[in-house]
Amino acid sequence: MPASGSIPNGSAETRVNASLMAPIVGINFGNSYASIAVLVKDGVAECIANEDGERQIACAISFQGEEMYIGNQAKHQLVKNSQNTITGFRNLLGKKFSEVPTATLSVSAPVIQHPTLPDTPAYKVKVLQPAPSPLPTTTLNTPAASQAATPRSEPIEVERFLTISEVTTIFLGSLLKSAEDFLGHKVIGAVISVPSSFDDVQRDALSKAAEEAGICVLQLLDDAGAVAVCTSIGDDNVPCDRTQLVVDLGASSLELSLLSIREGLAYSLATLSDSSVGGDEIDSKLVRYFAKEFTKKTKTPLTVAPSTDPQDERAEAKLRLAVEHTKRTLSASPGAATCSVESLKDGLDYTGSINRLRFDMEIRSIYDKVYAKVKELVASAEIDLFDVDEIVYIGGSACLPGLDETLTEGFTESVITPFKAGTVVGGGVGDPTTILARGCALQAHLLFSLTHESAHLGSAFIRGSGLESVAATSRTIGLLVPREGAEGNMGGIWIPLVLKETPLPCRRTLTFDDVDVGAAGAKVGFEVWEVKEGIKISHVSPPKFDDDEEPVEDGEAELDEVKEKTLTKEVYLVSCTLTPQNAVNGKTKVQVQVMISRSGSIDLSLCEVSKDGFGEAVTVIIPGTS
Repeated sequence: MPASGSIPNGSAETRVNASLMAPIVGINFGNSYASIAVLVKDGVAECIANEDGERQIACAISFQGEEMYIGNQAKHQLVKNSQNTITGFRNLLGKKFSEVPTATLSVSAPVIQHPTLPDTPAYKVKVLQPAPSPLPTTTLNTPAASQAATPRSEPIEVERFLTISEVTTIFLGSLLKSAEDFLGHKVIGAVISVPSSFDDVQRDALSKAAEEAGICVLQLLDDAGAVAVCTSIGDDNVPCDRTQLVVDLGASSLELSLLSIREGLAYSLATLSDSSVGGDEIDSKLVRYFAKEFTKKTKTPLTVAPSTDPQDERAEAKLRLAVEHTKRTLSASPGAATCSVESLKDGLDYTGSINRLRFDMEIRSIYDKVYAKVKELVASAEIDLFDVDEIVYIGGSACLPGLDETLTEGFTESVITPFKAGTVVGGGVGDPTTILARGCALQAHLLFSLTHESAHLGSAFIRGSGLESVAATSRTIGLLVPREGAEGNMGGIWIPLVLKETPLPCRRTLTFDDVDVGAAGAKVGFEVWEVKEGIKISHVSPPKFDDDEEPVEDGEAELDEVKEKTLTKEVYLVSCTLTPQNAVNGKTKVQVQVMISRSGSIDLSLCEVSKDGFGEAVTVIIPGTS
């Protein structure tokens, strides 16, 4: 059975009043990069830059003497100061030292057991701190000039142990300062993204670290929920009812989510997490490729990923920094991208290049792994790839066109992706590098407005709240207008009213103009059915072209697989008829409204609409059928 649950988010009709400019932010806290988003104008959420001009802020902290660096400056310390540089700490939040994976790729300070806290992971770094002031040596007979000339002691190097929570607090505190510097005033609340794989202990650890950093956490929002918010508010290019696949290809793992979005409300159909697939694996393949090219050009041996020799370790750190730029170039350009490193090894510089075709060949196995996991996820939700209407990507590694080309081969041609929409870069709705932060910012303002309007509504977003867990329809409910000789197995005109996997309770209204009622006293009516949706697979011969070679013998030609969606009447619910009283020239206007409660009972009403208002409604109640 598919894993189900609700992901609360704003309605598609929600628009935030940007004139309020409340001091609320959204924070995407990833394992490799973080970003901050605020609402700037017209309800648009944008990522802001920190004091170093970075919108994508590396999750890295480095200690160099008396200085502490955070962000990309810290990441560059991995080359010469890796033992004092900390990266990849988010995923370790809430974990015991005995739970830390030993096979995790580490190019920074290693995770060790804290010397005084049992089973607690920590980092050991060396820092310079001021030496203790010497005891005063002045006496009543000592001249003031000689007192002033007393030399100050030099800073001394000490070892400092930092827990994962302390590192997280330092980093989140820097994000808070950047946001407050940009806004010009204090931040009173934030929504922070969190992967669906985080358990309650890890969520609590993140909340505690954020609060110690001075951040009032309004909500820890699942990554998939942030995507649903961002893609449902202000984007008129996608249908309001759709099945959405979220592909989060992070540095250390692959997170997949399948969502049913109905009128802006998101319902989780299934999730999947795989730590064996990630952006680090892409980087490792690129690093090995360029190291091999370097050895071929210079005849200097270079062993990387993994590397044991100190010189090779430093060369690998340089290559990992360089290939990030290479990946970004390949994401934005169909041509070749370069990788340049000064003094890669033994004082030798290196400049190499790789085109997109070669790049895709090198990491084809990763694309195939992601595709296999996507098929596994969709199968667990008991649907077909053909049922997916939209694919959304998260993370810098997901910006690769080759990944999109691989995945879309199995979906319908009409599937919506950021690459097809042209919003994969530049801060657009589908930009994988900013989508989480922008979704969190929109959610933060929604929560801020709800808290002021209704405390009851605001409580629905608290984890563990009874309002957070909802049911959903299992089949599509719609209207069937019988017609003799109608094509297909429905036997009439089918009008979907409430799609399957719609969160409950819900209400839908359809208005039909110019309904032909014929002679006076004729009735307007329809049947209400639950239908089962399926996929029909057929195999057909591929189209032939004039320049094709001689046809092969029957049975030897490969057939193309063709899929089409099917509908089958499953459960008859009720018939409903109405005698119009205000028909004009044999036509009238009719409105149908259906309300489905949390328990599944259906309240259906049919009424005539005229210039004088609504006529008397015909109402039917069907208890607990969904």
